[in-house]
Amino acid sequence: MKRLTVIAIVIALVVAFFGFDLNDYLTLAQLKSSQATFDQWLREFPVLVPAVYFVVYVLVTALSLPGAAIMTLAGGALFGLWQGLLLVSFASSTGATLAFLVARFVLRESVQNRFGERLKAINRGIERDGAFYLFTLRLVPLFPFFVINLVMGVTRLKTWTFYWVSQLGMLGGTAVYVNAGTQLAEIDSVGGIFSPELILSFALLGVFPWIAKAIVRVVQRRRAYKGWTRPKRFDRNLVVIGGGAGGLVSAYIGATVKAKVTLVEAHKMGGDCLNYGCVPSKALIKSAKVAHQMRHADHYGLNAQQPTFSFRAVMERIHKVIKEVEPHDSVERYTGLGVDVVQGYATIVDPWTVDIALNNGGTRRLTTRSIVIAAGAEPLVPDLPGLDDVGYVTSDTLWDTFAKLDEPPKRLIVLGGGPIGSELSHAFARLGSKVSQVERGERILAKEDIEVSEIAREAMTADGVEVLTRHEALRCERDGDEKVLVVKHEGEEKRLPFDQLLVAVGRKARLTGYGLEDLGIRTERTVLTNEYLETLYPNIYAAGDVAGPYQFTHTAAHMAWYAAVNALFGQFKRFKVDYSVIPWTTFMDPEIARVGISEAEAKEQEIDYEVTRFELAELDRAIADSTTTGFIKVLTPKGKDKILGVVIVGTEASNLMAEFILAMRHGLGLNKILGTIHVYPTLAEANKYAAGEWKKAHKPEAVLQWLDKYHNWRRGGDR
Repeated sequence: MKRLTVIAIVIALVVAFFGFDLNDYLTLAQLKSSQATFDQWLREFPVLVPAVYFVVYVLVTALSLPGAAIMTLAGGALFGLWQGLLLVSFASSTGATLAFLVARFVLRESVQNRFGERLKAINRGIERDGAFYLFTLRLVPLFPFFVINLVMGVTRLKTWTFYWVSQLGMLGGTAVYVNAGTQLAEIDSVGGIFSPELILSFALLGVFPWIAKAIVRVVQRRRAYKGWTRPKRFDRNLVVIGGGAGGLVSAYIGATVKAKVTLVEAHKMGGDCLNYGCVPSKALIKSAKVAHQMRHADHYGLNAQQPTFSFRAVMERIHKVIKEVEPHDSVERYTGLGVDVVQGYATIVDPWTVDIALNNGGTRRLTTRSIVIAAGAEPLVPDLPGLDDVGYVTSDTLWDTFAKLDEPPKRLIVLGGGPIGSELSHAFARLGSKVSQVERGERILAKEDIEVSEIAREAMTADGVEVLTRHEALRCERDGDEKVLVVKHEGEEKRLPFDQLLVAVGRKARLTGYGLEDLGIRTERTVLTNEYLETLYPNIYAAGDVAGPYQFTHTAAHMAWYAAVNALFGQFKRFKVDYSVIPWTTFMDPEIARVGISEAEAKEQEIDYEVTRFELAELDRAIADSTTTGFIKVLTPKGKDKILGVVIVGTEASNLMAEFILAMRHGLGLNKILGTIHVYPTLAEANKYAAGEWKKAHKPEAVLQWLDKYHNWRRGGDR
């Protein structure tokens, strides 16, 4: 009831403002024409007039009414610089705080309840640096301040913080506007507009945001480095911690631009992707796919046969593939590029100093202008009772453990229904393991659309995977010599015996062991950074899995470019990391590739979209290859060919997606793809046909009817 009362009062005041044409009084022309009258009132009522002005200004600001800028100019014109500045400064801050409180009282609860999940990051940022964030916005006088008041009201920023930061942050812009008002008061003709004083006032207004940002950055740096002593000289321009994708790209960029770079890696160069993730898993998937094709060779007019193979040989091939790729990421290669590669454990002891415990003994200390943390991630192991007693492997350890086996695990349980668990479940099932995939959620691949999850489930089930969704792992036990996973499903416990247990419930950033805690660098599942990938210290950056928000090799490399360039050249120009077009693929069979938003996300974000779909069963090359399972689904705004998101399910989906990624990155629509020649017969033609489906759905019916009449006329009429 109280909320409705407040809303009613605000609406009534706004209606009255426009109903009585009060906005006509808040114009520059009205200000000029009434200035003499106001001057007389001010002489007669030197206290009452400023008080009324103050109250009116507060109301205009509190109700977010148009005219605050004119009233600020009026403050300078009527009261002069200092009195005007005093009145406007306190009136604007008071009115802004009232608007803030109204928004908080009326909107915050509903906004937080509806968008709470998506606002988590904003709430964390406000809680951590809300004052500086607000201060930065307030320092830009051309930014619509009424929007700031309302938006901040729905956050968890403290009211007192909002007031004093607004008071301080708006002071500079207010001074410029009030000063401009003192000059406007002296204009007698059009030529007077170009007085040097007025031009200077508005020039300052234009330059002020740049000065303000520079001031904020200096203040932030001084606050961050308080208590630390900066070296006078540095051994390195850049020290990179971690030799995975993010670290390698950072070091490569640094060396390319002739910076002196040290790359520190404690274990294997190439990181998780080369040694435990992308490379070995894709080698395994390829072997599994060949085995599957042998079983189903009759689809191609050949004799189907059960593949016979040595599992040890399959694992040896995987390690051979790793060895063949290894030189691309080797110490020798990067040393040849000019990078100082050090094998050891790095600890950041202050913002410019790194201690390295060398693998071969001893220590080494380096001073550096900038640091890039690219420590990567590791498998997340749940706190499951009995897990250590029965033993388990992860996506990191299975390659060495399984390499010792003569045959695939007879009974393999895969714990986790995400991309890693699904890829490995499918591959081992095709190699002959009896696989049970346990997922506590409603479905596997929960980040994909429901129909995509179902296709994945059907494909895996067809190859023998027992997909157990809505099964919660409770504990592990030993029953004599047999190992058992106990799960709960629909309120009842079930016992799943196994020979090997693969834990694939996700990955977590490596956050400990290299000094973040002692430096006060904030972490929350990942290293917290700003949009430039800076941590608490502007010269220490984080990139890749350790920083999130995506745990892909290609995003780690993407982030590394921003981190390295900002670290080396940020004093001239900084670049905000761009996450607008992030693709990924789950390498099952069929592959599942996505870029941009999904249909579920479009609905959640209330985007007015439409779906264009092309079935691969209609593609000549897919028919020839007997790979007709799947589709291309493109999301676009209603009536427009702009690509919002794409899902491709099918053979070579990861490669087909490249064209859409390029189109989205450079703002090309479906019409451009349709107008591009694609080789026949190829799978890539599917992209063109998908664009053609969109075109058919948007054909100009009225024009076509006239063309029908035109061609009929050209034939001499109906016959």
